[in-house]
Amino acid sequence: MKILVTGGAGYIGSQTCKALTTAGHQVFIYDNLSTGSRALIKWGEFIQGDILDGERLRACLRAHEPEGIIHCAAFSQVGESLGDPGAYIRNNVGGTLHILEAMRDTGVRNIVVSSTAAVYGIPDHCPITEDMPTHPITPYGETKLFIEWMLADFARASGFSWMALRYFNAAGADPEGECGECHTPETHLIPRMLMAVTGELEEFRIMGNNYPTPDGTCVRDYIHVADLASAHVLAIEHLRNGEPGQGAPLNLGTGIGFSVKQILDAVQQITERQMSYRIGERRPGDPPVLVAEGSRAEEILGWKPSRSRLHTIIEDAWKWHISGRQAVIKAASR
Repeated sequence: MKILVTGGAGYIGSQTCKALTTAGHQVFIYDNLSTGSRALIKWGEFIQGDILDGERLRACLRAHEPEGIIHCAAFSQVGESLGDPGAYIRNNVGGTLHILEAMRDTGVRNIVVSSTAAVYGIPDHCPITEDMPTHPITPYGETKLFIEWMLADFARASGFSWMALRYFNAAGADPEGECGECHTPETHLIPRMLMAVTGELEEFRIMGNNYPTPDGTCVRDYIHVADLASAHVLAIEHLRNGEPGQGAPLNLGTGIGFSVKQILDAVQQITERQMSYRIGERRPGDPPVLVAEGSRAEEILGWKPSRSRLHTIIEDAWKWHISGRQAVIKAASR
């Protein structure tokens, strides 16, 4: 297939481009490089563009005639969305609307979209199934849920086939060390812990220790980025081979939760280094527990995570942190 990947210069997008290329697909990377990195553009032809530029999108789709789109471009920081909800609505919802209208106008019929466990808000119980109520508690989660509604609307009106992959906590790095996390500023838990053990952070802060969990810290379901990438490949192939107009959200997780303190202990064990930390205030918008029930993804796509054992995630992230990540930082500073 010829596949356009929006946000293909980012953390999950670049890993997905590698997985698509490895599977024999032809990839076009559409990214405005606002948060992505040129150093991660290795698997596909690069087109610099913004998802808010509808004419640029239409021209791109007409020129390259992809059979499907994998849409990873989005603002994705929960805390930032609380402070500037308008930016998230404009970019995430508005950008996706431009993509869907460009698809409608150019005849592209298949789309896989990055969604999130944040659409569930604070669930009544775990593990979380796709049929549970969606009550997002942050603007970020709200934008992703609205995008899912838009997908269903356009599918009914235009015959699109779609899939929304509800990620739980993406983590780890490419097993071959060719891509990984490198955000500025870095907000994700595991890379911030790695920054703490290398001295890049003076002190790591645990955001609250009074949640209703066994050790008082938040519990999350961590999924290796390579496993996420493989799910994107299976999803776009499934849509291409299936009946027109199909659509569904799918959870991507392991069904196993780890607390912040458990992650901290594992990071110190694997790196053989200690970090100083302190307890801070709870972060707004953080549910106590988010753990997936992911059998539907296995049933529909035949997908099962293969690298998402916690130690494997941290080992891959650590290798990337002390090697490939520095090359991306140097490239960004030029």
